[in-house]
Amino acid sequence: MKKKKIDNYRGFEQGPIRPPSEASSLLIRLTRNCPWNRCTFCRVYKKRQFSLRSVENIIKDIDFLHGYIQRIQQVVKPGGYADSDVINTLYSSFEEKDRVAFNAAMNWYASGMRSIFLQDANSLIMKPDDLVFVLEHIRKCFPNVDRITSYARSHTIVRIKQDDLQRIADAGLNRMHVGMESGSDTILKKINKGADKATHIKAGLKVRQAAMELSEYVMPGLGGIDYSIEHAMETASALNSINPEFIRIRTLAVTNGTVLAEEARTGEFQKPTDTMMAKELILFLETLDGIDSYIKSDHILNLFETINGKMPNDKEKMIGIIDRFFEFEPEKRVLYQIGRRMGFFRGPDEMDGSPHLERVKQACDHYGVTHQNVDSVIDDLMKRFV
Repeated sequence: MKKKKIDNYRGFEQGPIRPPSEASSLLIRLTRNCPWNRCTFCRVYKKRQFSLRSVENIIKDIDFLHGYIQRIQQVVKPGGYADSDVINTLYSSFEEKDRVAFNAAMNWYASGMRSIFLQDANSLIMKPDDLVFVLEHIRKCFPNVDRITSYARSHTIVRIKQDDLQRIADAGLNRMHVGMESGSDTILKKINKGADKATHIKAGLKVRQAAMELSEYVMPGLGGIDYSIEHAMETASALNSINPEFIRIRTLAVTNGTVLAEEARTGEFQKPTDTMMAKELILFLETLDGIDSYIKSDHILNLFETINGKMPNDKEKMIGIIDRFFEFEPEKRVLYQIGRRMGFFRGPDEMDGSPHLERVKQACDHYGVTHQNVDSVIDDLMKRFV
């Protein structure tokens, strides 16, 4: 009989990532790394072994955070002002190993303590009874939070009984982040996603039935040049079947150390240019139909961060942002592309009159950026954000 591995308590833990929309959330680690960890485009958890944290150790982390929040509240003055000297003294009173938890509690307190994100890549892989127990303890310690959220894989969600998923929702988990990436079975197989279109749709509908909010992530460019049209249309088709609360855009970045990077090196995969992906995005938005999802383009990798709106009323407005980019002369497109990835522009309308435009021009001149080589320069810039 195989001996069960003991999960010794290592102190408070936090995982490596969370969604951008969870920037103000308290991070509580339920599992370590990713149980699938085979997607060709992702390097986040590579060479890291997946493991479940014990419920006992998760509860210890929550209790640590709860205790620190109480200590912070004791030294906060009327009006929410906390004397920095008092906070520094409090910080210094903790051992080095406990300061990570204190910093997490302090940052969350400063942000208003409204949301909590459960790490790492797939919290729903826990036994439903264990997850419900953890969620109930979180609610007991932090009864005023508006939102508790988590990543999850579609493959995991479809294997959970609907009654158990409802229990998890009732215990407090009220938003799921799911990486659909694509709705094309061809592409999903190529990237080794571990789920097909039908699985994504079934999982999405199960989350909706449990009355959880659902954020589906899509990745323009993931189909390469060969499957760009199929990627746009099949992804939109899957989302039309689900009608999630949020559709979040995450433009592909081919990062070193991934299978996809090796495929790009050998020519098996050809990444679309920014212009190609902009056209793909137009087709994707045009194909979305019969839904009332919010479209969110909330990431520095995206060429257009101002594409934010609610379907169907804002559809033409969002497409118009991309049309504006195509109205630029080639030289101006280059300035926008570089300025966007430098963080100076969020959308094409922010270029004219921008105090940063001259700096972008100088950068392009200094590095010899032209419309012929701009995409290779951008590929290097994007790797810094992944």
